[in-house]
Amino acid sequence: MKKLTFMAAAAAAALTAGAAHAAPVTFTKLTGVTGAPGGAATAVFKADLTTAGLSAISSLSISDSGVIGGSAPGQFSGFDLDAILISTVNCATAACAAALVPSVGISFGSGDFSPGTQTAPTDPKLFGTDAAGTGLDNMVATLGAFDGFSSTLTPAGFISLGVNGSIAFNLLSTVMITGPLFLYIGEVGDNGELAAGGIEVSDAPIPVPGAIPLFLTGLAAAAAARRRKAAV
Repeated sequence: MKKLTFMAAAAAAALTAGAAHAAPVTFTKLTGVTGAPGGAATAVFKADLTTAGLSAISSLSISDSGVIGGSAPGQFSGFDLDAILISTVNCATAACAAALVPSVGISFGSGDFSPGTQTAPTDPKLFGTDAAGTGLDNMVATLGAFDGFSSTLTPAGFISLGVNGSIAFNLLSTVMITGPLFLYIGEVGDNGELAAGGIEVSDAPIPVPGAIPLFLTGLAAAAAARRRKAAV
């Protein structure tokens, strides 16, 4: 049993340790706005990932700055994220970014969302979140496209992080930075809420919920099989 406990601890350490590195990225605002027709007010910001100092990227995280800016209250509190896209193409305008085909896939299903607080008057949950308000509803947020409809009456195509909220995603596969690579992020409303300094890229994936327990269950099963074999 002591051996199994040691193996479990070692496995947990192996999954959480290692030479992982994260780096903040600096954004520049592109010319113009984009988004859904009739409510196109998404500002697009670009970061050159070759300046992050990493040789590879596996995940990214976005955090609201905590500064109460020009956002609407309640379900629209905090940074309103329209889209995230990574491409080798260097765009100068929001329209160019909106038309890009991603060079790197992002696993929106892997989203690790920590909802921030709402400014009054509050709503049951933040916009673009699931029924419980604790996860991303990408059927509403559609973070793979710059299609935000900037409206408090008929909103669509984004997620509101809340004040001090955050969200993180794994890439579909680790990407090596061997040439030009740019990260584009859309801010609904163009009201200065970009989480300056709160956006990072990392060469390690974010933990998948349940990964360690499942791995340790496998270790326990393997140990039990060895004990049965030894008893024969």
